[in-house]
Amino acid sequence: MTGVPWLVPSSRPGGISGETRRALGPLATLVDDPRVNDVFVLGAGQVYVDTGSGSYLAEGLHVSEAQALDIARGLIESGGRHVDEAQPLVDVSLSGGLRVHVTLPPVATRGPEISLRVARHRAPDLIRLDIDNPDYVIPLVISAVEQRQTLLISGSTGSGKTTLLGAAMAYATPVERLVVLEEVQEITVNHPHVVSLECRQANLEGAGEITLTRLVRESLRMRPSRLIIGEIRGAEITDVLQAFHTGHPGGGATIHASSLRDVPARLEGLGALAGMAPGVIASQVMGAIHRVLHVERLERGVRRVRIGTPVLTSGGELGIEEMVES
Repeated sequence: MTGVPWLVPSSRPGGISGETRRALGPLATLVDDPRVNDVFVLGAGQVYVDTGSGSYLAEGLHVSEAQALDIARGLIESGGRHVDEAQPLVDVSLSGGLRVHVTLPPVATRGPEISLRVARHRAPDLIRLDIDNPDYVIPLVISAVEQRQTLLISGSTGSGKTTLLGAAMAYATPVERLVVLEEVQEITVNHPHVVSLECRQANLEGAGEITLTRLVRESLRMRPSRLIIGEIRGAEITDVLQAFHTGHPGGGATIHASSLRDVPARLEGLGALAGMAPGVIASQVMGAIHRVLHVERLERGVRRVRIGTPVLTSGGELGIEEMVES
């Protein structure tokens, strides 16, 4: 394999259970490789891997539709769930930091589609992240965390938002209590006092769902020093911003956005899902978010981090003013 990963590689401890390893079949070797972040099985049988510099074909490895179906069912069942034609879209989190998403026919028209996200087995170190402008970014990030500034980290899928958030939050003081909320557990923080909560999907009868909105509300009763939100993607933005704005600064969250300039529109769109007008979102963000960090994936797995500050335009609209490296 080639490419320079976002995080300098280290050996991956064997945290995957025997049941999961058997279910992975021929994919186990790829998951064990410390350079691999993602493994994808296409409906046509090809297998692709991503080491942080884009996905490429794993030559010499091909799985039949029957094999892919066995892998998909085995992985989902090892996570305590079930996947079939009646429920063809399932997502689970497994031991060893493995996140699995499966799509089966008839939704997947070419055959079973499997996506594996391999979380790192050690907390990311901010100093070791492969950033193209580290002398500028790292001191600013550390200073922001030490000053209890709330961070919003944006970027596209696979850009490294979660990795950067976990690495940054390691600079919270050891006496603080960090509460991490995620749809599926991915964030790892090198800190002595971390509480990790994960959403739960509804069962086959449609009962038992625990949403991110509920986790945010429940977490406020747990006396957190800092709240860390894996990703804001819906109406939970209301509760997240209110939590940051009313006595819980210094945490962080991530969102999907293509650039710093797109962050305001993305926030307004999420606010609309919660019935919040653009002006209300602007007011909430100004009081809740201190710094916006946008992560872009460059060639060879290197990331560029742009840093901005929320501002109100002359027309009262939300904007992001980029900080320029001197």
